[in-house]
Amino acid sequence: MKQGFVKVAAVTPKIKVADTIYNGQQIRFHMDEAVKAGAKVVVFPELCITGCTCGDLFFHDALLRAARKELFEITEHSQGLDAIFFVGLPYEIDGKLYNMAAVICGGEVIGLVPKTYIPGHHESYETRYFASGAYLDTEETANYGSIFNTDYVVPVGTDLIFCCASLPKLRIAVEIGEDLMVATPPSTAHALSGATVIANLSAFAASVGADAYCKKMVSSQSARLHCGYILAAAGEGESTQDMVFKGGNIICENGNILAASSCYDSTVIYSEVDVERLEMERRSQNTFEVEEDHIGIGFDLRMTESQLSRNVDPNPFVPADSSERSQRCEEILTIQALGLKKRMEHTYSATAVIGISGGLDSTLALLVTARAFDLMGKDRKDIVAVTMPGFGTTDRTYDNAIKLIQSLGATFREISIRDAVNQHFADIGHDPSLHNVTYENSQARERTQILMDVANQANGLVIGTGDLSELALGWATYNGDHMSNYAVNASIPKTLVRYLVSYYADTCGDELLSNTLKDVLDTPVSPELLPPSEGKIAQITEDLVGPYELHDFFMYYVLRMGYAPAKIYRLAKKAFAGTYTDEFILKWLKTFFRRFFMQQFKRSCLPDGPKVGSVGVSPRGDLRMPSDACVTVWMREIEEL
Repeated sequence: MKQGFVKVAAVTPKIKVADTIYNGQQIRFHMDEAVKAGAKVVVFPELCITGCTCGDLFFHDALLRAARKELFEITEHSQGLDAIFFVGLPYEIDGKLYNMAAVICGGEVIGLVPKTYIPGHHESYETRYFASGAYLDTEETANYGSIFNTDYVVPVGTDLIFCCASLPKLRIAVEIGEDLMVATPPSTAHALSGATVIANLSAFAASVGADAYCKKMVSSQSARLHCGYILAAAGEGESTQDMVFKGGNIICENGNILAASSCYDSTVIYSEVDVERLEMERRSQNTFEVEEDHIGIGFDLRMTESQLSRNVDPNPFVPADSSERSQRCEEILTIQALGLKKRMEHTYSATAVIGISGGLDSTLALLVTARAFDLMGKDRKDIVAVTMPGFGTTDRTYDNAIKLIQSLGATFREISIRDAVNQHFADIGHDPSLHNVTYENSQARERTQILMDVANQANGLVIGTGDLSELALGWATYNGDHMSNYAVNASIPKTLVRYLVSYYADTCGDELLSNTLKDVLDTPVSPELLPPSEGKIAQITEDLVGPYELHDFFMYYVLRMGYAPAKIYRLAKKAFAGTYTDEFILKWLKTFFRRFFMQQFKRSCLPDGPKVGSVGVSPRGDLRMPSDACVTVWMREIEEL
């Protein structure tokens, strides 16, 4: 449970209808197995002590007494097990029968939660047996909660939230089966009263398309409520007289399906719900208002570290599925192009001026600009593409720049910066043999000055090429490549830039352009500000600041999730296991946090640019961070790792 990761389990035991002793044995077996696997929250299906297909046997006192006796045995068995369990059974109060979830922890039943919405349509006829729990009042019915042969009372009601003392962010509420499918599910009120995890004890009959529909309902509800959602469904062992019960357990977090079992399979699934993330999501949504009108029931678990079984994607900005990735790339390119189209039209700009280095970022910016011109119906010759060879330019990048410009039909201009920069060195008294930050930044600022002045000549806008990863690290020359009139790549991380260019190469239908783009993709990322070594790039960015895939991973969890360094480090170790050593990851994590805080002043004065995803650093959008914020707290945590 450390760092908010709570291991949870959804269990579908193979039962026998109305055989409470056998079913209790199966439940206790799975309780032990789940705890051995490290689960802290374990959810069983609806009515699993008896089976949900008992029909008119629910009228029989013998079955109800047997269910209560088995609940007592299960409760006794929970003593010494470090988990909270949710088990379904029929339970009678004041002459009415309720479809109930018993909540068990530490050898006690700490609450009974009745089903609210009782279906009586289609194949369902639960209304024949069960009353709705909507009218049970917790305080009035508490004295009816005495369990077989015990002398304590149990709170009963639909408005209970079970709150963990050792991890206060873990607050669990219950809804049962059909409760999820109504217009206003009880889980909505639970979440608005502070519950971060919903346990659903369910039993859905199989039908064509039911599994996909159920997954959609669970994932969408967990997304709306910013909650974890654990659904355990009745499966094999139920009567097949008129229906087959499909199983199909689901664990969701904030709309993402973390684990799901196949239908028609009695099984157990595990994952870890991140309750810290859920609280962060709610904090960031000022429209999510907690009312806190439920009754809190306390329980406690040992604070241990859950071994992560959930998938941690090393490329959180890039969809793993190829078809989804292609769709995402097309959408992003369209958003970028539409943003530029609007700015061009609003400013009555005749041209777009863009510096082309033959590197990834300027290549993507040129592709976006060409698409924007096509959308406007403008001739691509009005794109003024400028190459500006300097002291570090190599033949490979120079040739690729020319090929790109020609393939896309833009107007080519070449303006060398060598003489201008040498004159500048003479003016400021800098020794050209001293290859320091002055040597490098003078070139970057000269290039920006040229682009701005050419734009004035051509009545155009300067199109920025820098990407989100560079902005997060501050890897840009202030008032050099940092500046433009419209920055089309400002919210595109470097790892995604590669996929966008690759997608364009695969779909453009132009062999020459495609081959050029593929060579750009194979070229090491470099600002090319230092003289080449034997004709090859001498300055490779990732050797200096670290791998961009690591920095993009860090950036996602800092900006999107608000995670602390120790939690990011833990996730990175899992995501990049076998790729980078722990020491290597930690080294560049330090670099990321140090640069991220130190370079905020560059992000505080960014040019406009379109946001395309869930993360951005614009001072007018996602990131309102002071330029003088200290990194001390974060670095102290890193040093303690």
